[in-house]
Amino acid sequence: MTAASAAGEATRRRTFAIISHPDAGKTTLTEKFLLYGGALAKEAGAVKAKGERRSATSDWMALEQQRGISITSTVMQFPYRDCVINLLDTPGHRDFSEDTYRVLAAADAAVMVLDAAKGIEPQTLKLFEVCRQRNLPLLSFINKWDRPGREALELIDEIESKLSIVPTPVTWPVGIAGDFRGVADRALTGDAAGEIGFTRFTRTARGSTEAPEEEVSAEQARADEGLAWTAAEEELGLLTEVGADHDAKSFLAGETSPVFFGSALTNFGVRKLLDAFVDLVPSPSPREDADGTPRGLDTPFSGFVFKVQANMDPSHRDRIAFFRVCSGRFERGMVVTHGPTGKPFATKYAHQVFGQERETLEEAFPGDVVGLVNATDVRVGDSLYLDEPVEFPRIPSFAPEHFAVARVRDTGRFKQFRRGIAQLDEEGVVQVLRSDETGDQAPLLAAVGPMQFEVATHRLENEFGAPVELNRASYRVARRTDEASEPTLKAMQGVDVLKRADGTRYALFESQYWLERVEREQPELTLDRLVAEGGA
Repeated sequence: MTAASAAGEATRRRTFAIISHPDAGKTTLTEKFLLYGGALAKEAGAVKAKGERRSATSDWMALEQQRGISITSTVMQFPYRDCVINLLDTPGHRDFSEDTYRVLAAADAAVMVLDAAKGIEPQTLKLFEVCRQRNLPLLSFINKWDRPGREALELIDEIESKLSIVPTPVTWPVGIAGDFRGVADRALTGDAAGEIGFTRFTRTARGSTEAPEEEVSAEQARADEGLAWTAAEEELGLLTEVGADHDAKSFLAGETSPVFFGSALTNFGVRKLLDAFVDLVPSPSPREDADGTPRGLDTPFSGFVFKVQANMDPSHRDRIAFFRVCSGRFERGMVVTHGPTGKPFATKYAHQVFGQERETLEEAFPGDVVGLVNATDVRVGDSLYLDEPVEFPRIPSFAPEHFAVARVRDTGRFKQFRRGIAQLDEEGVVQVLRSDETGDQAPLLAAVGPMQFEVATHRLENEFGAPVELNRASYRVARRTDEASEPTLKAMQGVDVLKRADGTRYALFESQYWLERVEREQPELTLDRLVAEGGA
């Protein structure tokens, strides 16, 4: 196969991420995509497994299964129709926003999952803004329509008012929230008269298998569903009057969002949403390098690393670097160049990762995600290439808002502590800052949210055998600074300067007031803001 055929293979790829506020049903929906894609042999798992039901494929970490929330992003690939789906499940909790941000850098589109009873929630809004920054086309899925919730038109209005994006419903619920009969599909006509048809859903036991679907005409729907269908028809008429129709150009421009209604728990509407990904979401396109120059799909292989994860297989204690293929054809065993160092390395241990499971991967194309096992020198944001050098834009770090000094409880476990801290830093579980005085003995952990500390301490103890104690620090806000500004800042009371492993300097302030005063009185100092500061 020639390099030029990579562009053809890319047309078959759909690479997207799923975002939501915690408990909106994101992980459940992910699991049902795998079910409909044929990636699950028997039945879908549950976020909180009970009895004989297994846990969700995407929530493989023990702490995730205990808490019933997604803590780390997960990569899964499966075929659907004539396409290859690369699905990136992201943590919903605000404390893990930085991991979500990194994953979105590898996606071509996103689906936003909303709870039918709650609508737009704070974390949803924050993640939507990240999608907007990255110019990602967005589909919306209003979930949990099998439970009591708000009115459909009210939710549509809220999407437009809070997100400043025009919702264009593709499916519309028949039956109020809690009495879900099925959906009217505005993309399909149900009869010769051009009336919208009705898709009726049937429940299955625990929603663990595909929900049977029956396509019926509008006339039959009127007879069978009565007032529920009549109400849906009236609402559909209003949508038509205001021009809330899907338009491919405005969708790809991020101006509109196709909306789908359903229930991930019962599988109602899941297939229609998955079909929409194939039909509406763009295939991979040439990705811009750090200079803003697009790298053609049919140019020699290139990719960038967006995630590093250790100890996915506790028995092997390995480390996997995930990269997205941006151009060309990747072949296992090929010798590529590591952009930051210029050094070559072989890709013998290339895997396709499915949740916690993995298998050897022989080839991949633009849009695909590859896991490189034990690529120890590879970091998040690094570029990889063959023949033609390329550097892709770096992925910025989020502004930390919580700080704690970490010390190992048993000094005899210091070696394990140091190794674990280094690994968590590489993965981005927390940011690790060091001072010249304390070095590795008492590093400062910096996090977006306090739950990151919980994950860090859990993993240090259970994966590296290094129980730690954390002492909260009094810092409140961080700024990126430089070597020239460091002496002046360190001489101030209530300010300290610490370094990351990559040499980046952070100026840490004990109060926002003091930061603003220093900025006002000494504007010559370098104090650069970081991404997503203050939860914005």
